[in-house]
Amino acid sequence: MALRNTAYNKGWFPTSHFDLPLVGVGNLSMGGTGKSPMTEYIVRLVQEHYLPATLSRGYGRSTSGFIEVQPSSTAKEVGDEPLQFKRKFPKISVVVDENRVHAIKKMLKQKMPIEVLVLDDIFQHRKVKTGFLILLTSYDALFYEDHVVPAGNLRESRKGANRADVVVVTKCPSTLTRAARKKITEKIQKYTRAPVFFSRITYDTRVSGTESIPLSQLQNTELTVVTGIANPKPFVDFLKANNLDFKEKRFPDHHNFTEKEVAVLDRLPVILTTEKDYMRLKTQLTTAQLYYLPIQFSFLEDGNKFDEYLLGFIESSLANAN
Repeated sequence: MALRNTAYNKGWFPTSHFDLPLVGVGNLSMGGTGKSPMTEYIVRLVQEHYLPATLSRGYGRSTSGFIEVQPSSTAKEVGDEPLQFKRKFPKISVVVDENRVHAIKKMLKQKMPIEVLVLDDIFQHRKVKTGFLILLTSYDALFYEDHVVPAGNLRESRKGANRADVVVVTKCPSTLTRAARKKITEKIQKYTRAPVFFSRITYDTRVSGTESIPLSQLQNTELTVVTGIANPKPFVDFLKANNLDFKEKRFPDHHNFTEKEVAVLDRLPVILTTEKDYMRLKTQLTTAQLYYLPIQFSFLEDGNKFDEYLLGFIESSLANAN
């Protein structure tokens, strides 16, 4: 990875530039930093002013190549996260393609309605030059305390943080003090001069799926919690804090459930899962009552400054393109 990054930094490997505001979301770790909630936050913010679109590789899908996601698509065809984006934001273009350069060229050639393109999980994808690159690092697994695999969970060296335009510490406790934030910021800024923001994930008080009901209504049910995400601990901890008694079945991130696994799950009376896992399970289960718990991304403070940075980049980028 160090040699590869050097080759891109020196210009020995080509990087494609596009006359379009490209906003990238990624991390240094193997996963579990909250890229999907961050991407959704960006889309909500940007669509108030511009027409956004999203592009990702569609991790875990059984297909390959360029596909424009439709509300009728399945997670197996396009991946769980892109399908989640499309169903939440049906008016925007959502595209999957493992070759980002090819995808962007095709989107522009087809004159798809795009003013801003948000690229999900792009930090190590150096073939495309993003104009605004957001590095996420989880509060419970800060990159400066980690090491490159197999010694740790990082995809590349901590030095990679110097490519970020903004760093967001995700999944923070709401009680995180300013003194603690300052200490974390100082440690992060040993690797990058980018501004640092702190955010948290908040969970809804209602579950959705078979029907929308209060979370508390699941307290006296024979409940199984099913997760197929990189870091299910915050999700599970929240459920325990809300006095839910449940059995737990954990699967790897973006897990494609086998027929045997689906058959076992479908014999369970009530299943609660994450929104991402719901995208994969809803079309496969026919008997079990299936619910998911919606989540929301929010900044602890200074969210307006983050918004100003991002919208300022887009405005400047569009002005220069014209």
